[in-house]
Amino acid sequence: MRLYRGLPSRADGPIALTIGNFDGVHRGHQAMLLRLCEAAEDLCLTPAVLTFDPHPREFFAKETAPPRLTRLAQKLEVFRAFGVARTYVARFDAALAQLSAQAFIEDVLVRRLDVRWVLVGNDFRFGRGRAGDLGLLRQHAKTFSVEAMHTVLVNGERASSTLVRDALLRGDLRRAADLLGRNYTINGRVAHGEKRGRTLGFPTANLSLSRRPPVSGIFAVRVHGLGAQPLPGVASVGVRPTITAHGQPILEVYLFDFAETIYGRRVRVEFLHKLRDEEKYEDLAALTHQIRADVQAARAYFATPGAALPASTA
Repeated sequence: MRLYRGLPSRADGPIALTIGNFDGVHRGHQAMLLRLCEAAEDLCLTPAVLTFDPHPREFFAKETAPPRLTRLAQKLEVFRAFGVARTYVARFDAALAQLSAQAFIEDVLVRRLDVRWVLVGNDFRFGRGRAGDLGLLRQHAKTFSVEAMHTVLVNGERASSTLVRDALLRGDLRRAADLLGRNYTINGRVAHGEKRGRTLGFPTANLSLSRRPPVSGIFAVRVHGLGAQPLPGVASVGVRPTITAHGQPILEVYLFDFAETIYGRRVRVEFLHKLRDEEKYEDLAALTHQIRADVQAARAYFATPGAALPASTA
């Protein structure tokens, strides 16, 4: 897959395109990617995605924007897996925010991308003040055709990033997995920490989080990327209130029966079951006692037949 950071000044060939933020790349998004590649093959066009970074809601109201479900790199991995040949990552800035709906069609879709077929959701909005909608897009589509994506229902609910966040916030990882078509994951590189877990008897692999995550608490997890098979463990996602009063969100994972040095390794942490919420304890002794109980609870979870089976990707 070819990755374009920003929009080209001129198109280098006609494309079939879908547009969106694709946060989480949930089952609704996946249906769009499948339809995109199907149409591109039928029309002999290159299947492409136009997405935005940062998310428009982060640009307009960074402090109140919802947490991201996926980092950009994770989204790109899924696009590639579904057969997308090109991804355009447009920087959402003041210039793009002020672009009128008609200018977006004429300058971005037609001149810069040479779109011949475009797929969007029924609620798609674009242009300054979100003035453009599906009707306006069809009205001005003189050189390309427009298709609206049907609603994708999962257990009677419309698949959406908002519902995935709600499920994760509530600790309902099974519902989130159903909407995503896979278990929720966080990718990152193992970094050096304060080594406090080691002094407590539970050394952890630490992944710094550049943004507030959509999950918080203590979880049974699997970690991918350290061997042929994923490794079981228990993870804490939060601000460590017992350790510091001004903590930044961090993901810490204690791997069962594992003692290798893995600093700098890229891993994928797969969330399977929430054990409890994050809490503040009166001292490190109380915290250590609770960590020991969390490890026992996570081991018991993994010992339950079928508990850690992969989520369905249907």
